[in-house]
Amino acid sequence: MAEPFFVVEHSALESFARQLLEGAGVAPHRAALVASNLIFGNLRGVDSHGMQLLPYYVEQLSSGLIDGAQDGAPIRESGGTLHYNAANGLGAVTSAICCDHAIRLARSHGIAFVVARDANHFGAAAYWGRRISAAGLIGFAFCNASPIVPPFQAREPRLGTNPICMSVPGPEETSWLLDMATTTVAANRIFKAYHNKQEEIPTGWAMDKEGRPTTNTNEAFHGLVMPLGGYKGTGLAVMVEILCAILGGGAMSTEVGGLRVKDRPMGVSHSFMAIDPARFAGAEEFGERMDKLTNYLHSAAPGSGYDEVLVAGEPESRFEKERRETGIPLGPGEWQRLVDWATKFKVSLPVSIRKAM
Repeated sequence: MAEPFFVVEHSALESFARQLLEGAGVAPHRAALVASNLIFGNLRGVDSHGMQLLPYYVEQLSSGLIDGAQDGAPIRESGGTLHYNAANGLGAVTSAICCDHAIRLARSHGIAFVVARDANHFGAAAYWGRRISAAGLIGFAFCNASPIVPPFQAREPRLGTNPICMSVPGPEETSWLLDMATTTVAANRIFKAYHNKQEEIPTGWAMDKEGRPTTNTNEAFHGLVMPLGGYKGTGLAVMVEILCAILGGGAMSTEVGGLRVKDRPMGVSHSFMAIDPARFAGAEEFGERMDKLTNYLHSAAPGSGYDEVLVAGEPESRFEKERRETGIPLGPGEWQRLVDWATKFKVSLPVSIRKAM
């Protein structure tokens, strides 16, 4: 029999996350931002970038690998560009500041590009793309990451999962929102399977440490994540590395730390871009043409085994609607790690909890 999942109401879980972060010494306003970012991942079904990350954050805060009191500061600003020193602050905190700079600069210049160096994990990239698109701008977010991915034709890690995100203005339920790793799946989906004692993962997700494809969760956890589409995924990952670490002067490739690295800060770089559609065809026409394109895509006949055609962001929006009503599931291993930190910080567990098989 499978072990039970714990299901918690989303607002209770967000409050719990805030309290754990405050227990680790994070100021309430910063803790609230990080908690919101994590719950966003869970609500949208991207559990790999939800509460699963919190124990790693808390551990790094407690050991001094993240400076929870830092906001960072601009290094230089020129036209529509800004270079930012995240100063090893919480990824969600410095990313919010950088997104707000991107919005400000795009409103003045029509387009903006902000790069932050010496940063930490920023959760789901979609959270930042949407923060920009909620201001009526097209939002992009990129991040280099821990070197757990081999380049195409290699068996040694040199790249991260290096996500790419683009979000367009419009209603949250229907607007186009792409958030993808440059690997077949985000690494944390493999980590989640491992901590939840899942025996196998799907074919094509990972390789063992010798570079052989594997479906064994333990081998994958101690092995390598597969690039998306072979050389194409490697090319996209390198593109993100250039737009983040190379452009920003930050750590790159094997210089980057990670959530499971305990001897140095993560040191990743983030990039955010904002484009004002009003400077081109116009905001209203942009929205109309996006609707038209979406309708074109929806009108395509579904392939075998499918009932409908969806566009980027729609599956996650449906997850969010459902989970706001039914709660957020947490695997047994994931839940126990949260319980351990709650015990240490004397934080009460969420009261609206039930078990589901």
